[in-house]
Amino acid sequence: MRKSNTQTINEMVDSFFKHWGLDRKRKEMRIINQWDEIVGLTISRVTTNIYINKEILFLQINSSLVRNELLMIKSGLIDKINRMSGEEIIKDIVIR
Repeated sequence: MRKSNTQTINEMVDSFFKHWGLDRKRKEMRIINQWDEIVGLTISRVTTNIYINKEILFLQINSSLVRNELLMIKSGLIDKINRMSGEEIIKDIVIR
């Protein structure tokens, strides 16, 4: 009897991204796309720009009150993001 070597489409896509070294970029995009789920709608609404460069999450926040709140919880936020990603994607956060 032959062994079946079948994969789901999800497994094939994951394999493709890993093979071409795009898995990390895909996880970065997932963080950006899920920003409102990570921090909630209140903070998400005042986030005017978000991007990741060299393991640093850059945020532009429209509210000084929210900006100060994020500065106070920065290390916890980094931990939460990395836990959700399953690996250390973010090492620091720059808030402007």
